[in-house]
Amino acid sequence: MPYKLSATLSAHSSDVRAVASPTESIILSASRDSTAISWGRPSLTSPFTPSSILRAGSKFVNAVQYLSPSPEAPQGYAVVGGQDTVVNIFALGPAQKEDPEYSLVGHTDNICALNVSQSGTIISGSWDKTAKVWKQFQLVYDLKGHQQAVWAVLAIDEEQFLTASADKTIKYWVQHKMMRTYEGHKDAVRGLTLIPDIGFASCSNDSEIRVWTMQGDVVYTLSGHTSFVYSLSVLPNGGIVSGGEDRSVRVWRDGECVQMIVHPAISVWAVSTMPNGDIVSGCSDGIVRVFSESQDRWASAAELGAFEDLIASQAIPSQQVGDVKKSDLPGPDALLHPGKKPGEVKMIKNGDLVEAHQWDSATSNWQKIGDVVDAVGSGRKQLFNGKEYDYVFDVDVQEGAPPLKLPFNVSENPYAAAQRFLEQNDLSTNYIDEVVKFIEKNTSGVNLGASNEYVDPYTGASRYQAAAAPSAAPAPSTAYMDPFTGASRYSGAPAAAPSAAPTPSTAYMDPFTGASRYSGAPAPAPPVPSVSPSTPKIIPFAKFVSFKQANVSAMQAKLYQFDEALRHEISTATLAMYPEELATIEEAFTYLSQVTSTTPQHSLPPLGGSHADAIIQILERWPASQRFPMMDLSRLVAAYCADASAAPGGRERFFASLFKASDWTEVRSHGKAMSKAQETNILLLFRTIANCFQEGTPVDEGRWVAQVFEALSDAPYALLTKAQRVALATILFNFSCAYLTTPVVRDVVNQHTGLVLQLLRSNTDDAEVTYRTLVALGNVVYAGYTRGISLESAQSAELQTVMSALPTFPDDRIRNVIGEIKALL
Repeated sequence: MPYKLSATLSAHSSDVRAVASPTESIILSASRDSTAISWGRPSLTSPFTPSSILRAGSKFVNAVQYLSPSPEAPQGYAVVGGQDTVVNIFALGPAQKEDPEYSLVGHTDNICALNVSQSGTIISGSWDKTAKVWKQFQLVYDLKGHQQAVWAVLAIDEEQFLTASADKTIKYWVQHKMMRTYEGHKDAVRGLTLIPDIGFASCSNDSEIRVWTMQGDVVYTLSGHTSFVYSLSVLPNGGIVSGGEDRSVRVWRDGECVQMIVHPAISVWAVSTMPNGDIVSGCSDGIVRVFSESQDRWASAAELGAFEDLIASQAIPSQQVGDVKKSDLPGPDALLHPGKKPGEVKMIKNGDLVEAHQWDSATSNWQKIGDVVDAVGSGRKQLFNGKEYDYVFDVDVQEGAPPLKLPFNVSENPYAAAQRFLEQNDLSTNYIDEVVKFIEKNTSGVNLGASNEYVDPYTGASRYQAAAAPSAAPAPSTAYMDPFTGASRYSGAPAAAPSAAPTPSTAYMDPFTGASRYSGAPAPAPPVPSVSPSTPKIIPFAKFVSFKQANVSAMQAKLYQFDEALRHEISTATLAMYPEELATIEEAFTYLSQVTSTTPQHSLPPLGGSHADAIIQILERWPASQRFPMMDLSRLVAAYCADASAAPGGRERFFASLFKASDWTEVRSHGKAMSKAQETNILLLFRTIANCFQEGTPVDEGRWVAQVFEALSDAPYALLTKAQRVALATILFNFSCAYLTTPVVRDVVNQHTGLVLQLLRSNTDDAEVTYRTLVALGNVVYAGYTRGISLESAQSAELQTVMSALPTFPDDRIRNVIGEIKALL
């Protein structure tokens, strides 16, 4: 018998993202309306009704599983996870529940996958790129190895696990050790299920289902879905059930699709199977549906007819069914010929309408599944850094430079998306209105910001809307990834950001505001030789550039996560933070949270030497791969509390610790490609140094400036990333701003000039690096000119030669600043 509608469960007000059906009398569902619901029925002939409404907060709930009964919970538990990054465990029972019995804390980003073994071991997967295994409600294994979000998890037994990720791979773990990686899918892997006597099955955004042996062989591939496949389950008879973005649940037996159940919704987010063989689905229309093969459990004829009419009335975007040319389509007579396979879709022209019909092999009839229309978008979600968005725009901020990626969901506030984009790319918040206008213009026809649902301002996750248009592909894997949030391009200020000096009206114009790249007015200064009466002066320019953008809460969570991991391993327990260090670091985060908030507060005293000392002590003993939150904390302390290391010898000790913690000496001396940890730590090192050079910094005191320049000499420029190069150029520029007002000994100026020469010789393809370095040189030359200190003739000649040999950039500002420097020389 074919599967037909058995029950419709309506109580959620938003997408149902997960379902579980452990018994014939219990269904669990999780929704973006911030609730999970336990549905129950007193007998198999009674309808399902909500028996428990579970709400742990106001954020999306994305995953749900069932945990077997215990003496404390005779009806069992619901295990739920979502945007609050906590696995909450509720004892099932009547009425609404606000407080879980247990909360498992450890993830730092959206939890999107859960699974429970037969004996109660829980495994969770998250956008933080990890999976975690919990026994007796305690963390026992932290599974780290995926490069992007972990979208699916599976507990084979108490010690063996499978995880699947947006990095297109599946991994097999024994306890916490990764034993095997399965490769083959061409896009994010979204679902996993065990296949008895064979191995397991996986589904993917590449629209395919693969059945694997545990040894890694693909037994067969199931092709039929026309869009993303989100979820899998196995029937008691060994058949496979799948659900996806093409509005369908499909039933597979012996490698063939035997039935396609079309839904009146854009996305079938989740499927589950009952012990009696019934199928449960959760969809983007907020409804849970049950389908049965048993005629005794089918809905009434009226309900079945209403369901079929609802499907037939749906509008199907033409992109989901292929190119449609009305003149080439047959008329209704084409439906007199039987289909060739279950689920085959045929389009016909019925008057002015184009209809889609699906072949139902069980009844040997064509079933209308909707009217085909042109649509704003393809109805396919866009993955960006392993996370889902309705749009991923390309935003060009500089000619010849790679575009920045602007992810956006149609139900989120465009101002929240714009703020996230600016923060992640170190762009000035002055551009926020222009970015919002860009979003609104490019999503015309979509209801923006209308939803009152919770929207996470960092992940951008929000309710799916069908009218979103496809956009650019996700950023390439080489793009720098924020180590805390996974957001892209956590990097030095791009070329469009306010940077070093004002430009003439003929120079590059900011794409957001139309204004020139640099808006600060040069400091008043004595007249200098003129380049051209029609060219505005760039040099001197004394406006410091800083790296102050931060996600303090994410930084703090990551730091504490690392500390907890060290604390729970016998071999590393002595490395964990001491109680007094924890208190000191907590003070630092509290202060930085205040000064970096959208409404800065200054109720606490600035950070001091004890905070700098705590950072140094922790950096000196923590493993390299876990230092980056502390390195980033150093960056913010340098930016907001310049005097924290002002004690005699404090800056020298502070920088010695930072250089050592970043492995800079090893990278510089060996000239080998950096590890990911070194790449991140060195970027944060450079940004910290740049932040130390700011207005009022005593560059004429102590040896710290000479120490920094000595360490930076002979940098392996070819190994540096673009973000690192920009940060290094910013160090040189910020020092030059300080030198405009504060004399420095000649040896330090010579060190600076040597670094400028090295950077100018090495950089051949990045206009922003060259420009910042040239302005740094111009400021130093100008300061010497006004103080009557000229460069040595050999040094001046070398500078002339290097500037003449610079590659040609399509950028007037570089030519203008070179002209000014040559006039000064």
